Amino acid sequence: MAEIKRIECGARMSEAVVYNGLIWLAGQVGTPGESVTAQTKAILASIDHLLAEAGSDKTRILSAQIWLADIADFAEMNAVWDAWVPAGHCPARATGEARLATPDYRVEIIITAAQA
Repeated sequence: MAEIKRIECGARMSEAVVYNGLIWLAGQVGTPGESVTAQTKAILASIDHLLAEAGSDKTRILSAQIWLADIADFAEMNAVWDAWVPAGHCPARATGEARLATPDYRVEIIITAAQA
């Protein structure tokens, strides 16, 4: 039976779970109250960190779910996302509008990736 590895496991959740060559990241958020650009940059840095800890990187992302508190922020978030995703390594992706945990969160990103 394959081992389940939990990364940054707290009382309520793990930031990442690795099982059978796949990595699931918890929803990543930036600093509450910052701009969409700043929150997206912080989230993507956190994703880079967690993927590295799990033995992977952004070229191995399979899918991304992006939640925006206001879909009007789509272009601003995409400007940061597009600069971050390596050419030829775009994951399957869905973006939607949702009420996030607090009104100060503007962006939340959930990632599934393959280990390297």
